[in-house]
Amino acid sequence: MTSVPTDLALRPVALVGAGTLGRRIALMMALRGGEVRITDPSAEQRAAAVAYVVQQLPGLVERTPDAVAGRVTAADDITSAVGDAWLVVEAVPERLELKREVFGELDRVAPADAILASNSSSYPTSRFADAVTRPHLLVNTHFYMPPDRNAVEVMSCGLTDPKVVNLLLAVLPSYGLVPFEVRRESTGFIYNRVWAAIKRESLAVVAEGVSTPEEVDELFRMNLGADRGPFQRMDAVGLDVVLDIEEHYAAEREGLPEGPRRLLREMIAEGRLGVKSGRGFYDGYDT
Repeated sequence: MTSVPTDLALRPVALVGAGTLGRRIALMMALRGGEVRITDPSAEQRAAAVAYVVQQLPGLVERTPDAVAGRVTAADDITSAVGDAWLVVEAVPERLELKREVFGELDRVAPADAILASNSSSYPTSRFADAVTRPHLLVNTHFYMPPDRNAVEVMSCGLTDPKVVNLLLAVLPSYGLVPFEVRRESTGFIYNRVWAAIKRESLAVVAEGVSTPEEVDELFRMNLGADRGPFQRMDAVGLDVVLDIEEHYAAEREGLPEGPRRLLREMIAEGRLGVKSGRGFYDGYDT
């Protein structure tokens, strides 16, 4: 029988990975007055993550009902980070073998009842469930961009004990988060899967000469009241990243059209990566 953590208030939350999302997740986990530990191979990243939380936390506490400021610390290694943690969230780069390695180590050093969660946006935890001896405690917690977008999608690895999913769905709102259960394994989870279809069809109408990026974006803004259209958003993410995501979907699902990926490859070959290269579907970005 699975034993899930019950003494949450007395135990820390650990973040493995101190990048953009890791530090933002740590910020949210510091809203219940407890301890949050962040670890990363880079001392510079660890220090930057702690500084970000320390700077942002007071204002976020003021804006969040019933919040209590916690404390955040940096740990040099995974073993000292996870200590007696009740929840460990992995936020390392999107490389499957790296995630397998991290979860194998977490399985060895984390407390026996610790929930092991991946923030992966591409890989369901079923892809590395064989790297752990306790897959009943392994789960996806897919965060977006807190504290600006506080949705969290919670998805089983296929062997996750329902008590683990139910605990996260119940407790995450107390951290200022809004959880959504992904009821079956889904590459892209919920929102990203829907958004991928929008991106893909937008790319298709441009690749086929039906419209232009500017016109698609304007229609999108007018009809949906959005601040930016699909092509502006893709430029912001980076067209190389968008292509990687599309290639991943194509490998998972037969029959996806080639035209959108061909257009992205042509853009990338011309050095048009979006905002980070100064030009993408739009020109003139500051770099």
